[in-house]
Amino acid sequence: MRNSRPGPFSLNVRDIVRRPGEMREHSIDVPLAEKWGEGLVAVPSGSAVELDVRLESVHEGILATGDVHADYEGICGRCLTEIAAPVDVEFQELFAYPGEEANDFEVQDDHVDLETVVRDAIVLSLPFQPVCRPECPGLDPETGELLDEQSGATSGEALDPRWAALEKFAAEQNDESGESGRTPQNS
Repeated sequence: MRNSRPGPFSLNVRDIVRRPGEMREHSIDVPLAEKWGEGLVAVPSGSAVELDVRLESVHEGILATGDVHADYEGICGRCLTEIAAPVDVEFQELFAYPGEEANDFEVQDDHVDLETVVRDAIVLSLPFQPVCRPECPGLDPETGELLDEQSGATSGEALDPRWAALEKFAAEQNDESGESGRTPQNS
């Protein structure tokens, strides 16, 4: 399955193919044609992916080692506010020469296409449960309102009605311990 035209992540390696020890470095910025990611956050279409890659010729093929930077956007998994943050990842992949050992990636028409490697590295590093900040209290399960940041609640009510019996028991225990701590008064 060869592409007739190299894609934006495709780099020419003609000058280092089958020349072990040769190396080239590239820095490229590629605008995405489609969004990368399917969860609460993704790298949106049209945003730039910055790639610094070192291509080394080895006996088995071309070893690609690189750093990738992109920015993701989406919503907080707790309070549903919009968030945006950077994602920086590293990758390393061997692109085998045609006819060499079976490999997922290979040198095709004196090019290595890094798109799948870069996309997988970025998408797998996106947070599964992103938050706007680590201490985000989230939303009240009953009202849907943003919880108070200090108390973790919007009011003095129990967060979950299933805890009401325990709250009542705790209040009774506090009342009893307060009474038993009093000294009797003489009349």
